[in-house]
Amino acid sequence: MEPREITIGHSPDPDDAFMFYALTHGKLDTGGLTFKHVITDIESLNHKAVEGELEITALSVHAYGYVMDKYALLPSGGSFGDKCGPIVVAAHPMDVGEMADDRIAVPGTMTSAYLLLKLLLMNFKFEVVPFDKIMDAVKRGDCDAGLLIHEGQLTYREHGLHKVVDLGEWWHADTGLPVPLGVNGIRKDLGKQLMRKLSSLLTESIQYALDHREEAVQYAQQFGRGMDRPLTDKFCGMYVNNWTLNMGEKGREAIARLLARAYHAALIPRPVNLEFVE
Repeated sequence: MEPREITIGHSPDPDDAFMFYALTHGKLDTGGLTFKHVITDIESLNHKAVEGELEITALSVHAYGYVMDKYALLPSGGSFGDKCGPIVVAAHPMDVGEMADDRIAVPGTMTSAYLLLKLLLMNFKFEVVPFDKIMDAVKRGDCDAGLLIHEGQLTYREHGLHKVVDLGEWWHADTGLPVPLGVNGIRKDLGKQLMRKLSSLLTESIQYALDHREEAVQYAQQFGRGMDRPLTDKFCGMYVNNWTLNMGEKGREAIARLLARAYHAALIPRPVNLEFVE
């Protein structure tokens, strides 16, 4: 493999950092490939993918409906919630039905969390707020409720907030499937040989983190925004699970089901044919 720098985009949260740790810290024999981090929020990564800026990038499953012409999917590195997922919270207890007239803070309109909430409620008022500012917006009363991703799913109680609905629980009850949230896309213009090599390296990186969990969690903790080591470990365990090393048929079915429902609800522009690096 010719020496080459590959740009990898991932979000500033512990599970992505955990997965990419070995790949970006010289823990693997990469055959002359080097890797450069681009770390930014998932909605920004989704928009970068629309422009084809990054060679490998974490993306929302929702966003793949807009970038399938440029990117194929890697079979590893996906984020699936097993009966857990993005959570809607409010400053006081309420039921899902009460949110119809409420303004909900969301982390971006291309996120999978937003798509799931649209499938649940269809019509609601919303305001896009950076993911790490949503709890503050709800506490201040700027928004009636907030859609939480990343560590907010574990820490909202410490902020005096109340869970309205866990969209991962709702999805599983409705479909019997894990909720597909994030995937890793790879630009198709890299060519099949390099795409396969990078796919293999990402799987090795995830396996390294699982085999060297303590050092990988220690690295990931810096992305946890106040989470201690045990909570960081718990969060990584929520989203680096059986479907992360290889999403398998069940993971692929979950992605296909979500995007098919999105298309039939007119929430993405065209049907999606999933294309994986095999």
